[in-house]
Amino acid sequence: MFRPPDEITRGLFSRGRRFVRNHPLASDSLLAAVLLILSSVWLAGVPFSGIRPAVVQTALIAAVAVRRLWPSAVFLFTSGLAFAQWLLGFPLMGDVALLVALYTVAAHQSRIRALLATGVLEAGAVMAAVKWEPAGTPARSLLFLSATVVAALFAGLAVASGSRYLAWLDERARRLEVERDQQAVIAAAAERTRIARELHDIVSHSLSVVITLADAAAVVSRIDAGRAGEAMTEVSEVGRRALTDMRAMLGVLRTDESPAALAPQPGAADLCALVDGVRATGLAVDLDVVGSPFPLGAAAELTAYRIVQEALTNTLRHAGARHARVTIGYDQPQVTLTVADDGTPSSPGPGAGHGIDGMRERAALHAGTLRAGPADDGGWLVEARFRPVPG
Repeated sequence: MFRPPDEITRGLFSRGRRFVRNHPLASDSLLAAVLLILSSVWLAGVPFSGIRPAVVQTALIAAVAVRRLWPSAVFLFTSGLAFAQWLLGFPLMGDVALLVALYTVAAHQSRIRALLATGVLEAGAVMAAVKWEPAGTPARSLLFLSATVVAALFAGLAVASGSRYLAWLDERARRLEVERDQQAVIAAAAERTRIARELHDIVSHSLSVVITLADAAAVVSRIDAGRAGEAMTEVSEVGRRALTDMRAMLGVLRTDESPAALAPQPGAADLCALVDGVRATGLAVDLDVVGSPFPLGAAAELTAYRIVQEALTNTLRHAGARHARVTIGYDQPQVTLTVADDGTPSSPGPGAGHGIDGMRERAALHAGTLRAGPADDGGWLVEARFRPVPG
């Protein structure tokens, strides 16, 4: 497959950067070898070539090979060699190692060390400009050498800033990944809590109905076997409905099942069936609708159903009531749910367990409130008010 030249160039540059970053000793040794070859060629063509200049130049450039392992030590070593070179009186092309050492200090050490190294190298630039005048005059030589010192300093500082920025990006990416994992854990915990609440409502209500029907069947079985059979048939139906609801609820935990195959969550329209199921236990229940119904949204529909279900379950369990009344009041945008019975307000059941707390939490999801306690005219009263957001 044909690859454009710019793509090839970017690929080579990227591989080169990885090699330099992952293999500092090898890459710096290669740099030192290239500098030594160029400097040796230059030294062979000058009149003062000899053993001493070659040894000093080789030592200067050889230090470049370990510049990233010991930046400050390499700079001090090359600075000492450069001062000895100045005393011996011969300039060398290998003095470029000083600029490389300053760049390394600026890129990998603190700014204070970088500024101190710059001051030392600038003093050397003044001494070299006065003694050798590489640019023709002391002034131009000093300007030229000072410019190279400043360039090396700022190049190192720029690399250090880029490295800090990349490190910040890496840390930010790591933190975002941790936050993402934490959010996933929180979402999973919230989903488990929601499922536990749904299962509590389903199982608690269904078992209360089943127990009441079974008790009634046991009582009437000696008198009227037909009615006992009807009660047991109703027990079977309630059990099947509860099992279906539980399967639909737990089905969301399975990844190999299509969501379309799950039964829809109950809503306000299913309250009639809920009330009919409770009536089968022998408790007289009236259902009243006040006002003009308006769309509540799936979440609020489920909230209304579960609050009424839990309230009627508590009535069956604990109140000893003979009659209950469920009222749904529509006053857009507010919905009021009232479940009142003529049971015993002092019974411990309605306030026990987590049923009341669960209803209160459901109402709070829709910026609502819930009150549960003895009614003014006797019995037990559960009243919820919330403002659903249609969805």
